[in-house]
Amino acid sequence: MKSLAELEAIRKATISKINLRNEDKDGATRVVVGMATCGIAAGARPVMLSFVEQVEKKNLQHVTVSQTGCVGMCRLEPMVDVYVPGHEKVTYVHVKPDMVERIVTEHIQGGHPVTEYTIGAAENN
Repeated sequence: MKSLAELEAIRKATISKINLRNEDKDGATRVVVGMATCGIAAGARPVMLSFVEQVEKKNLQHVTVSQTGCVGMCRLEPMVDVYVPGHEKVTYVHVKPDMVERIVTEHIQGGHPVTEYTIGAAENN
């Protein structure tokens, strides 16, 4: 059993690592994963974990990963919104864990959204 002080230290470390619900503080890029029942059922948990792992692996200090509830488009889950300061939001749909590294590398690090994974591409099919 951990003491309350140890649990509080773990909580603070976790929050600072993931920066849940950081609202564009210091120009941070935000990755928001839909984690309502529909998203979870479609596989959002492993997607969110993949984003957290990639952000940690690449030591991206300017990126926060958080979650949101239902956005009303269950058929497109798992959905991920990427907010880069100064750019329009990009919504990725039907996201799988193996897509995450490419999104992080090309979009978040490189500044070029992966258009074939976006809601616009899905709606055109």
